[in-house]
Amino acid sequence: MKESAIATSPSHKQGNIVAIVAMFFLFAMISFVTNLAAPLGTIWKNSYEWSGMVGNFMNFFAYLIMGIPAGTMLTRIGYKKTALWAMAIGAVGVFLQYLSGLFGGDVETFTVSGTPVMLNFIIYLLGAFVCGFCVCMLNTVVNPMLNMLGGYGKKGNQLLQLGGSLNSLAGTLTPLFVGMLIGTVTKQTSMSDVAPLLWIAMGVFVVAFIIISFVNIPEPHIQKKGAVKVKNTHSAWSFRHTVLGVVGIFFYVGIEVGIPGVLIFYLSDPVASGVTENGTAVAGAVAAVYWLLMLVGRLSSSAISGKVSSKVQLTVVSATAIVLILLAIFMPSSIRVSMPAYSVESGFSMAQVPISALFLVLCGLCTSVMWGGIFNLAVEGLGKYTAQASGIFMMMVVGGGVMPLIQNAIADNVGYMASYWLVIVMLAYLFYYAIVGSKNVNKDIPVNEEEELEIPDAL
Repeated sequence: MKESAIATSPSHKQGNIVAIVAMFFLFAMISFVTNLAAPLGTIWKNSYEWSGMVGNFMNFFAYLIMGIPAGTMLTRIGYKKTALWAMAIGAVGVFLQYLSGLFGGDVETFTVSGTPVMLNFIIYLLGAFVCGFCVCMLNTVVNPMLNMLGGYGKKGNQLLQLGGSLNSLAGTLTPLFVGMLIGTVTKQTSMSDVAPLLWIAMGVFVVAFIIISFVNIPEPHIQKKGAVKVKNTHSAWSFRHTVLGVVGIFFYVGIEVGIPGVLIFYLSDPVASGVTENGTAVAGAVAAVYWLLMLVGRLSSSAISGKVSSKVQLTVVSATAIVLILLAIFMPSSIRVSMPAYSVESGFSMAQVPISALFLVLCGLCTSVMWGGIFNLAVEGLGKYTAQASGIFMMMVVGGGVMPLIQNAIADNVGYMASYWLVIVMLAYLFYYAIVGSKNVNKDIPVNEEEELEIPDAL
């Protein structure tokens, strides 16, 4: 069967629509869970100065461990059961974060730089880690499924961008909600202050579990019982453009998370940013604009992706993002612009922030199309190796924890704006991948027919 057959067969059209809607919903869930990490980090940073991106790191570190197993789950139990397991695990992860606000604040575990680390912070990190398993599994499901339902190529990328639009919408609302609930972070601010949001998250997981359990999802990669086992002489690692795309995904997620993550810490710091009132709420609102622009970018990309290739889009946005970050680094902080903010005390207002913040949030228009573009280019022509590649990609999403952690360390030692030079280096790699690295030079590898049958031992 050709790769696009499932997406184009008339007998599958109605079922495909339901499956597409389900995948869109899961895309939103991914962003909702992921984007809890950075705003919640502002609470813990008040107690542990080094902890701002640690929760985010734990969330993404889970990808490194779960990426390959998640890809294996697709072939053994299918997309639907993998998604259901992800929902259950996600509810547990959020519940653990909720528990961190209830107890353990008076139990010392160990010390870091002379500061005692309490048990409640360890529980929070464990919750973030478990949530990472959830979003890794969901990502492993939705990306190859949408790409396949779109028939791969430009149409596959179009569906990925549409799904990414809902991902961005959830990303827009999450830091805004957290900022509304937290307001200004003080010594008294704790996880219990965002308990309503965590209960909402757990409720969403339960509802999502129920909905997905009733949805009929195509299972093209699941292993059939009694089928002849196939021993392949190649793998997804055999394709150069896939391997380079894996590195690209590692850097991309670091870019996507690092830009708004460090920006939140920058605007929450009154000395560095000059934002002296409701700094955390302002930071959350400005970060929400970044995710809102990602929504705009993905909607725009979905409208043109049927005609404009992923290669062209990735080339343009990576180059544009480099220019915007350079402007953010070199523009003096004394130049201020008005950006929207929200707090419980004051409601919606316009806050004066450094112009660098404006250039950084504009990067959301660029990062919006990168994920879909890289994934689409990297799995092009993989055929039966697509499920394995999806698991590998999810493993490399750990870059969203590693690179922002490095960037945050640079920010602490050199300065917030100076840390964005790391982002420029990563963007330069994506530009290279779009121009050169994305070409499939391994078209001689069979991807549809069986390569080598595994002969059972003689009885």
